[in-house]
Amino acid sequence: MERLEDFNLLVLGAIGTATLFCLYLLLKKDYEAPVSYNVTPPTQIQPGWQGGILEEPTLKVAGSSAIQCYAPATGAALGRVNPSTPDGIDRAIAKAKEAQVEWAKTTFAQRRKVLQTMLKFVLENQETIARVACLDSGKTMVDASLGEILVTAEKLKWTIDHGEEALKPERRPTNFLMMYKWNEVIWQPLGVVAACVSWNYPFHNLISPIIAALFSGNAIIVKGSEATAWSSGYFSSIATSALVACGHSPDLVQSVVCWPNVANHLTSHPDIAHITFIGSRPVAHHVCASAAKALIPVCVELGGKDPAIILDDLSASNFKRVASILMRGTFQSAGQNCIGLERVIALPTVYQKLIDHLTPLIRALRPGSILNTSPSDPPIDVGASISSANFTNLEFLIQDAVSHGARLLAGGKRYAHPDFPQGS
Repeated sequence: MERLEDFNLLVLGAIGTATLFCLYLLLKKDYEAPVSYNVTPPTQIQPGWQGGILEEPTLKVAGSSAIQCYAPATGAALGRVNPSTPDGIDRAIAKAKEAQVEWAKTTFAQRRKVLQTMLKFVLENQETIARVACLDSGKTMVDASLGEILVTAEKLKWTIDHGEEALKPERRPTNFLMMYKWNEVIWQPLGVVAACVSWNYPFHNLISPIIAALFSGNAIIVKGSEATAWSSGYFSSIATSALVACGHSPDLVQSVVCWPNVANHLTSHPDIAHITFIGSRPVAHHVCASAAKALIPVCVELGGKDPAIILDDLSASNFKRVASILMRGTFQSAGQNCIGLERVIALPTVYQKLIDHLTPLIRALRPGSILNTSPSDPPIDVGASISSANFTNLEFLIQDAVSHGARLLAGGKRYAHPDFPQGS
């Protein structure tokens, strides 16, 4: 009889524990549930919008320090942005530094809620975000969907699911003489960090460091490229509005855009604890030299010269799939892609087969602006270059290669679009 009573008590205890645990999970899920919020999108992405076409599209404005923003695919003026000054950068850092004191005290659950809220907004507004990215950088909607929306949503999801585990204290082994010691690595917020990001992924490159900074308890100053200054304000407001919706200070995220001569003020600022840089190798040298003045650690992500190597044993069943990968890897974002293909090394058996298959596909590519076509127009395959400033040099490189024995099978000079002559 006593054993039966003990068993019943055990069962009741297990049921009670399970009930409490389920209640905890429900409350936890509700506490971290995303909050809905709105960010007004730019009017320029609305169907039918027509901006004035710049005769010679350029970021510089005669007699002014303002940044002239324009759509690379069409040359349409998007507006002007006043660049940050050294004093403006100081104020932004001061605001972030003050806000970070309270943010560092937040729990991982509170930070997850902010990221859940951002993720909900990105998924519900992905077409709008993609259109803004397309208009400011010249890429196609397919490029924006893959390179802006998908990867950002994935980073948000990974950080939500695994961020806390990644930042847990870690034990470290010791030696015999130090056996009485307890070694542990504890991850603590740095304070105010900075990210100087490139223009080729105007949404993902800007939001990605914000995700990491916020979840690790930091505030962040994001310096977007002057080439995509127009979209930086909208994209950064997605993060600040998520913070406000969850009851936190929007000052944790500061967006600045400035000319290169002012950027040194940010990258050498003594209140910046870490810098992430995405861009070219030459500019990275300047950033690292500037950061060294204040002993600021820098993490750089630079370009590459990525090859695709096609072996002789390529089967007929895989041939078209490989060719499709080569086309995508080469022409995504008009080739302005740090992980894009710059070289194809094909072994003798498949070399000519690839040439014969790829040449008509390349010649048939349709450049243009995805945002300025009607439903009856053929789809656009390739977006624009961010600027025409480098075209002369590119044409020289092609002609130089031809003069040294290369065969020119398609293109070879800048494309003059019949509908968008000022586009690049």
